[in-house]
Amino acid sequence: MSALPPDLEERILLRTATSRDAGMASTVLERAHFVSQVCDDMGSLVDELLRGAGAIMLAEEVLAGPALAVLTGALAAQPPWSDVPVLVLARQGADSRAIASAMDEFANVTVIERPMRVASLVSAVRTALRSRRRQYELRNLLEGLRDADQRKTEFLATLAHELRNPLAPLGTALSLLQRKKPGPEEAGKYYELMNRQVEHMVRLVNDLMEVSRITRGKIELHLGPVLLDAVIDDAVELSRPLFERAGHSLTVDVAGDPLVVRGDAVRLTQVFSNLMNNAAKYTPAGGRVTVTARQEGRQAVVSVSDTGTGLAPEMLKSIFEMFVQVSGTAREAQGGLGIGLTLVKSLVELQGGSVEAASEGLGRGATFTVRLPLAKSAAAPGRRTRMSQDGWAPSLEGTILVVDDNRDAADTLAELLASMGATALVAYGGEEALQLAREHDIDIAVLDIGMPGMDGCELARHLRAGPRGAELKLIALTGWGQQGYRDRIAAAGFDHHLIKPLNLGEFMAVL
Repeated sequence: MSALPPDLEERILLRTATSRDAGMASTVLERAHFVSQVCDDMGSLVDELLRGAGAIMLAEEVLAGPALAVLTGALAAQPPWSDVPVLVLARQGADSRAIASAMDEFANVTVIERPMRVASLVSAVRTALRSRRRQYELRNLLEGLRDADQRKTEFLATLAHELRNPLAPLGTALSLLQRKKPGPEEAGKYYELMNRQVEHMVRLVNDLMEVSRITRGKIELHLGPVLLDAVIDDAVELSRPLFERAGHSLTVDVAGDPLVVRGDAVRLTQVFSNLMNNAAKYTPAGGRVTVTARQEGRQAVVSVSDTGTGLAPEMLKSIFEMFVQVSGTAREAQGGLGIGLTLVKSLVELQGGSVEAASEGLGRGATFTVRLPLAKSAAAPGRRTRMSQDGWAPSLEGTILVVDDNRDAADTLAELLASMGATALVAYGGEEALQLAREHDIDIAVLDIGMPGMDGCELARHLRAGPRGAELKLIALTGWGQQGYRDRIAAAGFDHHLIKPLNLGEFMAVL
């Protein structure tokens, strides 16, 4: 039972002994600003009850024979949240069989003895309606929980689907490499395929982690003056592969004067990259996407418009809610969990801005507009230098110890470091790592945290206490990014904390 109009949800259904009593009761209730509905018999009262009611007011005289059974059946059929208050106007003495039956049959009943004072009747009705309003609040809460549960169920099904999608080509490519044993040139296409699928899975997992951090208030922002056109350039570079694969044209129109906002450059890049990715995914092949940035008063306004599938009017507000966009026509997009716009809204609002969606309807494209307050100082910061792909494979020197109880993870990372010229040592547990540290001069140690027995933090403290502990660079590599783990890792003496899966560019920068 969804919310009804107020005049139905709060009206008093009257069933009195005589029409004269009904008229008097209606007049009293009207003067107290209540809405009432006179019912000629118990059947019509039950019909009106099904349409909606705040309370029922009955004369003792009508609670006899079949009428009582009819009302009892109707009240028993209420939804779980509902318990309509029943006010019984009793004859003096209030000890009749009808009253006793009403007390037994009705869960939420109040008996008012006649003759009564008007003030007492009005007070009883107000109390009944307050109780009824609390029931409506419970109804709305239950409906919200039910809708959220349904959306989460759809989301989990989508998550399973999206995680299976990249696993299939990964498995196939591995089988082909094992069976065909191709040469380096032919094997390259399989490596590229596997790299694309791994990157897709990394994006899915990163989105999940970001949503978790934001909903728990654990997101960390590094605020400062940010040049908006540099952020947009970075976002374009991140989204370019999607545009190229779909054959979309991308137009970027940034205002001539520098737009400097106070924000987190990395998070803002994430915001605009998500919006561009969304536009690319929801636009049929060969479409157009336009990004504009301009100044309006003391705000920088960035719009991302597309010629894609568009949005129905009822979706314009709910599109930013968690999991909403995974259902219906929105699932026409290729890949994704439907949480990108939730991230966008949260990150923009954390930086003092706002975001809104606009569309002329399904099939007519959409525009997402982000508004951010301009920095008080107009001084533009220098542009950040992006690390190129070629810069991710420098020549390394020295001895690096990799410690992880996941043997595949440890072995592959050690092999990668060795391919770059480092002397790579591998240990699969804390005691083995300490033995290697005693036998070799270690320059850098990359430690997993969540190991059985001696975990990474305990191992770090032992390494720091060793002969070369002060010179040793310690890097934590873990799947846990919560603030509690960060604090514990910092207290253990680590120099750096990196999150799995390993971002190669970030790792090389640390080395």
